[in-house]
Amino acid sequence: MFYICSTPAILGRMATTIGFRPTPDDERILREAAQAGESTSDTLRRALRLLDHERWLDQFRADAEALGDENVNAEPEAW
Repeated sequence: MFYICSTPAILGRMATTIGFRPTPDDERILREAAQAGESTSDTLRRALRLLDHERWLDQFRADAEALGDENVNAEPEAW
């Protein structure tokens, strides 16, 4: 098991270390995705932020689809 990620104290919580057992494919992905001089922890943090952004985009698309039939031109002016 590799201990590769330590999160800073947030909202009064102690820092947390996360254990991760990478498969050979995981190790390859981490190696290929790492930027020059970037630690494995930093690569994983960057990947987590990309996943968070992907979730945000999914929600954005779902909201846009749900509002697709909305016609704001047909509504009274708010001002």
